[in-house]
Amino acid sequence: MRFYKKFIILLAAAVLFACADAEKPSSPLETLKAYTTAIKKKDTTAMKLLLSDASIKMAEQEAKAQNVTLDEIVKRETLFRENQSTVEFRNEKIDGDRATIEMKDSVDTWNTVPFVREEGVWKIDKQGIANQMMLDFERENKRLDAIINQGKQP
Repeated sequence: MRFYKKFIILLAAAVLFACADAEKPSSPLETLKAYTTAIKKKDTTAMKLLLSDASIKMAEQEAKAQNVTLDEIVKRETLFRENQSTVEFRNEKIDGDRATIEMKDSVDTWNTVPFVREEGVWKIDKQGIANQMMLDFERENKRLDAIINQGKQP
C-alpha cells in the first residue's frame, strides 16, 4: 500500500512538472502568441510573466510616478491596440539570448519587437523598445542638426 501511495505522489509530481514546462514558451514567437492570448483574456499575471525583468522594473517606475498599480500599467501599455482584431508576425530572428520579431500594428505598420532569454525563457523586452526609440530619436536629432548647420561657417 505504501508503495502505491509513493508511486501516485511521484506520478502526480511528474505530471505537474511536465505541465509547468509546457506552459513556458520555447520561442519568441510562442511568447508573443501567449502574450496576445493573455491580453485578450485580460490576464495581467500572465502578461507580467512574459515581460523581461527590465520591462517590469520600467513599468514599476512608471506606476510609481503615476501613482497607479503595476497591473494598470501592464494592462494599459500593451503591444496592441484594444480594437486590433488580428495580429500578423514575420521575420523571427534569434541571436543568442536576444531575438526580434516584426509585428504589424493596427495602422498596418511593421514594428520590431525585441526579446531576451532570461533563465531559459523568452520574454518581451519593452525596455529594448524604449532604448531603440531613444536611439532613433538621437539619430533623427543628429540628422536635423546636420541639415540646420549645413552651409553655416564657424
